[in-house]
Amino acid sequence: MVKELIRKHQDLEIYKMAFDTAMQIFELSKKFPVEERYSLTDQIRRSSRSAVCANLAEAWRKRRYEAAFVARIE
Repeated sequence: MVKELIRKHQDLEIYKMAFDTAMQIFELSKKFPVEERYSLTDQIRRSSRSAVCANLAEAWRKRRYEAAFVARIE
């Protein structure tokens, strides 16, 4: 088994999974009722984009400091 060199946070398997999940949430939210389009839909879309992927990216930038890295991943 050959391991790929990880050069950026987008190369992490967990980041790819989180991004794909966020895109699935976005697609599913398109099917919500019209009356929910601006309140619930907007909130779900924003939270799916920002939460996991952003925390992983920030943790990757701080990976030199183990405590900071672990705090972002948890």
